[in-house]
Amino acid sequence: MKATVANAPISYGAFELTVGIDPNVPDGEQILDEVQNAGYAGIDLGPVGYLGDGPVLAERLAARQLGLAGAYLEFPFTDHEALKSLYPELDAMLDTFDAVRSVVPGPAPRPTIADAGSDARRAAPGRSHSDPSRGLDNEGWDRMKVGLASVVERCRARGYEPTFHHETGTYVEAPWEIQRILDISDVGLCLDTGHFFIGGGDPVVAIHEWADRINHVHVKDALRAVMDGIIADNAPTTSIWSREAFPAFGEGDANVAGVLAALQQIDYEGWLVVEQDIFPQTSDRFAQAIDDQKKNRVYLADHQV
Repeated sequence: MKATVANAPISYGAFELTVGIDPNVPDGEQILDEVQNAGYAGIDLGPVGYLGDGPVLAERLAARQLGLAGAYLEFPFTDHEALKSLYPELDAMLDTFDAVRSVVPGPAPRPTIADAGSDARRAAPGRSHSDPSRGLDNEGWDRMKVGLASVVERCRARGYEPTFHHETGTYVEAPWEIQRILDISDVGLCLDTGHFFIGGGDPVVAIHEWADRINHVHVKDALRAVMDGIIADNAPTTSIWSREAFPAFGEGDANVAGVLAALQQIDYEGWLVVEQDIFPQTSDRFAQAIDDQKKNRVYLADHQV
């Protein structure tokens, strides 16, 4: 395996629901320092501007010899008029990639694109694997195909190969929904091992079945009991973060060791982004997040990654 290991601001509790809102969130430069000091080779972008914009970001990454793994953006693929309104955000993401690409190490960043879901899906995460009626109908999948193709084409026209990220609480959550995306498009797959596990699948099986489509990996551990509790309580998608369904490596049920072995077996090459999505409530929890990312990097090193 020739993976390049990165981390992401959300592992440190820095994302759209905390940055600029919670005073305990570390600033972007501190996160860059922590990622470098923990031994990671890159970082995901996180909230726009959090790590710095354009040339400033390029300077900060280059000074720390960190690459940029990619950036995540959700799209309403089935609503084509709403989808067009997000093109400027996509273009701004790709502009950021352009600003850093020539001065930072590592593979090119991936536009990491996901479905935006719906209020109904966000209110009932983790159910579509056992209840396909919650999914799109055939007309919805037809609209998904057209909308997804337009975003993929826009990325490729700028010289970036995108990757599709399945996400709990969206219309591409369960293994059967991910397979449908692979059937209706030629986009590469960002396998998120934690979301795949709580969405009802076995990530090790997925790695072998979809080896030729996986072009990006988000590696997480996950706790089955926490997700079962969220489903039993009819709790919304935000509970995945607040109840901490994604623990440090080796503390959950998603078989991270097996995932890493499977990636070795298929000779995966590309970004391997560590993510431990959390929604911290205290300054101590932010401090623990920093320690957890050091432990996660040691775990990977212990497994020859």
